[in-house]
Amino acid sequence: MLNLSQNGCSVWVASATEGLLTPTAVALGKFDGVHLGHQRVIQPVLQLANKQVSQRTLGADERNLRELSPTDCKTPAPQATNHIYSTVVTFHPHPQEFFTGQPRALLTPLDEKVEQLRSLGIEQLVLLPFDKELSALSPEEFVEKILVQQLRCQQLSVGQDFCFGKQRTGTARDLQLLAAKYDIPVTIVTLEKYTGKAELPQENNCASLPPTPDLPISTSLIRQTLENGDVKNANLLLGRPYTLFGVVIQGQQLGRTIDFPTANLQLPKDKFLPRFGVYAVRVFLTEQTSDTSVPLLGVMNIGNRPTVAGTNTSVEVHLFDWAGDLYDKKLAVQLVQFLRPEQKFSSLEALKAQIQLDCNIAKQVLLFP
Repeated sequence: MLNLSQNGCSVWVASATEGLLTPTAVALGKFDGVHLGHQRVIQPVLQLANKQVSQRTLGADERNLRELSPTDCKTPAPQATNHIYSTVVTFHPHPQEFFTGQPRALLTPLDEKVEQLRSLGIEQLVLLPFDKELSALSPEEFVEKILVQQLRCQQLSVGQDFCFGKQRTGTARDLQLLAAKYDIPVTIVTLEKYTGKAELPQENNCASLPPTPDLPISTSLIRQTLENGDVKNANLLLGRPYTLFGVVIQGQQLGRTIDFPTANLQLPKDKFLPRFGVYAVRVFLTEQTSDTSVPLLGVMNIGNRPTVAGTNTSVEVHLFDWAGDLYDKKLAVQLVQFLRPEQKFSSLEALKAQIQLDCNIAKQVLLFP
């Protein structure tokens, strides 16, 4: 299957700095969530690509999207003459995961991040292997070895709060000064602001970042809003509904016994889960996610199912007015509104009554927003 963006571009994903599509115009950062703030950082790179006179033509035999292993990268990808590739450069694993040794759940696991970047028109995603060697590079070494020598960077874009190099000693302004030595212009994008009621958790950003009266849109803020069940604000910060992508697997089929059959979703292991509880949702079969497709409506429960002595976290979706086999189908579940926290009921009959109430409320939310 050909993997194309809305503007006809495929995304070349590389997990090493060899075999890259160069030269590049680079948006640099972690980009977990690809939220509205991230999109502002990416925009200058896309603007440069759109201005180029010579555009790359994609034929029917364009290679499929795939993640390259370091051994795959021995053969460089075909290059287009005089074309500067719009490129997002990020880190894998997430730096916090490297330093803590603990797995980190992500708003956008790799496949989802690629889909979002493709929809924006990005041509290449480079995953810098975040390891001891990379983390030890000074800001000067990072610019020279990674950006100049390996990526052949022609233009850079970073957020105002971007930090890099050993112990995060380099600031966005430092990057601008260092890159100027190689005649690489750097766009420093001011932070997209959020004026909602949520409180931004404290982060170890650069000390040089001035305080601001408004909250900057950040991955941390979105995670916090989702942890609070504040789906509306999370969706506003992202610029799209927060979505769970999963494959329907065999469950215990307890829902059928109380007349509320559910589809049990297997999600990527590193997908960030919002607050446990019940949600009103819109659901798409992934092969039907075009702009003209009509979503299925339903309710979703995330949690441990305490009423039936559940021990493992599960994600279950009940679709309204649906009859059919969903096993092995991939669903995209868009969160619309948090309805209630997960709770333990005294009996299955009490659970059934509450699910009916949940469905009635969800229909009001979804049909009459």
